[in-house]
Amino acid sequence: MTQLTLGLDRDSGMELLAIDFDERDPAVEFMIARSIEACRKQNKYVGICGQGPSDHPNFARWLVAKGITSISLNPDSVVATWEMLGKKEV
Repeated sequence: MTQLTLGLDRDSGMELLAIDFDERDPAVEFMIARSIEACRKQNKYVGICGQGPSDHPNFARWLVAKGITSISLNPDSVVATWEMLGKKEV
């Protein structure tokens, strides 16, 4: 979704990807939120995998607030992210 929304792919050059490839971009968040909403309206499972939720706890929190069903995380971030998401302020 990030690549599609930002118009980037693996051939765009590593420098451009490093600068612009961010799941927290407002356009990407808009598209993800719409996808979550559409899935939920159809009673469909919706999950995400990628680096964003592992690297950015606030992005993981945002996904949960939007109603995502599951989030894939890197092994080194699972415990900390679960603990953060388990707190009442989510």
